[in-house]
Amino acid sequence: MEFYYPNWTNDMWRIVGLIFFADKHHFELPDRKAFNKEQLVTFLTQQGIALYDTASAVRRLRDNASDKFLEVVTPTDIPALLGQLPLCQAIVTTGEKATQTLCTLATTANQQTREVTPPPVGGSTQLTIGNRTITLYRMPSSSRAYPLAIEKKAAAYQKMFEEVLRNP
Repeated sequence: MEFYYPNWTNDMWRIVGLIFFADKHHFELPDRKAFNKEQLVTFLTQQGIALYDTASAVRRLRDNASDKFLEVVTPTDIPALLGQLPLCQAIVTTGEKATQTLCTLATTANQQTREVTPPPVGGSTQLTIGNRTITLYRMPSSSRAYPLAIEKKAAAYQKMFEEVLRNP
């Protein structure tokens, strides 16, 4: 699947299915262990949800999926990306590496002497990137390696979606 969170054992699309459709299987293809890309794209577009990576080039330092062993070679140009998304009011990260990458970018982009502190998992903070103030939400990882029940992960994501969708 050429899309975000394609791994069958990753629960991102099950979390979204639980929140918006009360059905963790909502985005699954019935005939195989895969997610329905077209259904996801339609849903995300209707909701105004954009997905992107915090780095355009990374180096995997070990042969596993852990963010711990990723080296960001080229971070994404977040100010330029936000320039294309004038209605964007929040950024959501699902991993420690993405959160740290954004906080580092916000620190250096604004030439701050004080480092931007990442929010705790399930929490948020305000970031200034260029001339924009954006809310950064740090959500629990949707990986099953992250030790939290899917229902608890969904509750954290639901709270974030309610906040963001309430304040368009």
